[in-house]
Amino acid sequence: MSVLQKGLSASDFEIFSLPEQFALDVAELDARWKALQKEVHPDRFAAEGAAAQRVAMQWSVRVNEAHQRLRNPLKRAAYLCERWGVPVAAESNTAMPAAFLMQQMSWREELEEARSVAELEQLANTVQDSRQHHVAELSRLLNASGHPNNQPPVEQVGQAAQVLRALMFVDRFAADVNQRLDALEA
Repeated sequence: MSVLQKGLSASDFEIFSLPEQFALDVAELDARWKALQKEVHPDRFAAEGAAAQRVAMQWSVRVNEAHQRLRNPLKRAAYLCERWGVPVAAESNTAMPAAFLMQQMSWREELEEARSVAELEQLANTVQDSRQHHVAELSRLLNASGHPNNQPPVEQVGQAAQVLRALMFVDRFAADVNQRLDALEA
């Protein structure tokens, strides 16, 4: 089935003919994106007139947006949570477990006290390990296979939303560490 037959309101996963789950093959996603871009490129519709080209442009934008969302683990997880009825609400729901908040405070202290590239690189490695742990947890929680309707239970999706909010904190902190590293290396 051509992507054009699916309709602009099709889910990102439907557009790329992928199962609706967190785990995906990025190389496969990228290959499908290239193929879809060839299919919907406005130049292919030049002979059909301006209206057909406008529709093709809408599809081109829709395919690019879906690709960017599915390619990014945080955006993909947020998209799945939203689709499965659990908004992430990262701006308004910042409640975190006490242990996670203590870890964040400890990392902030380490960042403030770090004076060498080696200290910052060690902290960056610790943060990267934490990030990988959170991404693996998202994958476990948002893997839809084996569940009714290929969708995890809402409680599990709620847990994934909390892990995703924590991962957002970790990513922001990682950016702060990288900024300090860049400043020290300059």
